[in-house]
Amino acid sequence: MTTSSQVRIAIVVGEVSGDILGAGLMRSLQQRYPDAMFEGIGGSQMRELGFKSLFDMEELAVMGLFEVLSRLFRLLHIRKSLYQYFSANPPDVFIGIDAPDFNLNLEHKLKLNGIKTVHYVSPSVWAWRKKRVFTVAAATNLVLSLFPFEKRFYDQHQVPCEFVGHTLADALPLVPDQQAARQKLGLSTDDTILAVLPGSRGNEVKLLLEPFLRAAEIIHRKVSQLQIVIPVINQARRAQIEAWLAANPVTLNITLVDRQSREVMTASNAILLASGTATLEAMLCKRPMLVAYRFSRMTAMVLRRMIKMDYFSLPNLLAGKKLVPELLQEQVQPDIIADQLLPLLTQDTTELVDAFTQLHQSLKCNADEQAANAVSRLIEA
Repeated sequence: MTTSSQVRIAIVVGEVSGDILGAGLMRSLQQRYPDAMFEGIGGSQMRELGFKSLFDMEELAVMGLFEVLSRLFRLLHIRKSLYQYFSANPPDVFIGIDAPDFNLNLEHKLKLNGIKTVHYVSPSVWAWRKKRVFTVAAATNLVLSLFPFEKRFYDQHQVPCEFVGHTLADALPLVPDQQAARQKLGLSTDDTILAVLPGSRGNEVKLLLEPFLRAAEIIHRKVSQLQIVIPVINQARRAQIEAWLAANPVTLNITLVDRQSREVMTASNAILLASGTATLEAMLCKRPMLVAYRFSRMTAMVLRRMIKMDYFSLPNLLAGKKLVPELLQEQVQPDIIADQLLPLLTQDTTELVDAFTQLHQSLKCNADEQAANAVSRLIEA
């Protein structure tokens, strides 16, 4: 059996949601291997646990085909540097968390060098580029999936995959306490609170903040006690939002809150947010939501030809039906957003909460432990 002092675990994450998963996985692995070394690319939560990050995670947080092209040489340099480093200093296992276009190529090369590889968070092979499942199979020894429908897809293609659930489903209570969240944030119990989350990446905020807040202005004409609360994931996003507000005055009562996204969502009457992991967190907070997303025009033209799926938000994908409204690309306009969002602020949520609770229970699997068990078995094999 490998002793803890010998274990070196490489992890690469590309954004905040991966940092959350990586930190949870690290905690569970540290219980098994107290002296293990963790290094690669990680965010603030992983670094707080002693992770050695060789590059800034923010460098990988790029969304969109043409946006990636503008950073391509830097991304290739980082990937080459990581390959050279881990080839010269082989870890017991390499774990790529999400960021498939970056991680799968790196995983494949490291696997050819005899390093065991894991991909945590399945790429959306079930939605587009389905042949990429064979790329995943060639690149990895094991896929750790967050959702049960992903496990079924990999089983059909005989690709080793374990469904572990989602760490957020374990962390959040089945019955959230809205009033306690408002008290913690110092928010009025009487105001109508709209949580606004325009994304964790700079380009997402650039494309979504303006239509989101202009829509909130329209709603404010009909809801006088409207309080806008925006949780900001880091100082870069706070500075970006504050700069936009300084240049574009709005007639809204806006509060920026550092990092406490789940408290903000729990405290809200409804949520307006970008598509992504935040929609899962909103579902787990049991709040009605409107999900929207915009790409650059060129990226959208390409993706429309490639993606064949009925829904793009996680609550709808998990349910296999429309639970929450979605707006995409040219639909992301202030008047359209306002029309669809206004009813959510006052609707009866009983049926929606029941559906969200069932989905929450299906994902509540002690994910950090499940993932750590799978990684440990691979290390010890």
